[in-house]
Amino acid sequence: MAKSPHKTTETSDTPQTPSNEVWLAGLGALAQVQAQGSKAFEKLVGDGLSFQRKSQEQAQQRLQEATARLTDLAQDFGQHASVRVDKLEHLFEERVAKALHRLGMPTLQDMQVLQARIHALEEQLGQTRAAKPAAAPTARKAPAKKAASPARTKARG
Repeated sequence: MAKSPHKTTETSDTPQTPSNEVWLAGLGALAQVQAQGSKAFEKLVGDGLSFQRKSQEQAQQRLQEATARLTDLAQDFGQHASVRVDKLEHLFEERVAKALHRLGMPTLQDMQVLQARIHALEEQLGQTRAAKPAAAPTARKAPAKKAASPARTKARG
């Protein structure tokens, strides 16, 4: 009998692929479970749960670190944006003030000076009126004479 050329024999010296090794490890674990009974299976489940908890804790910690970094970046970005908006606002206000000045519009300071001056003049006027209340009633004029009505002038003529 001749050996088939297509048939290959595997030896223990043949390198295994990682996925094949994982498969074999799983089969080995299954063989142990069958051999040792439910105690070994429960131990493997417990180890799996422990590993899952540790993985979740690490993931949670990394998520918190990333959240803290992003929060800091967002605050820095917000501060930089606020500074730029303030500069832009100041520039806009300056240009509007220059344009209004060219048109002859009074500034806020001009309006405040005028209001203060009006207030001072109102006080002076009030003082002047308070000083002359007795002189005002004696200075009445005599009533003016009525002009002759046109009907009387025709009757005479």
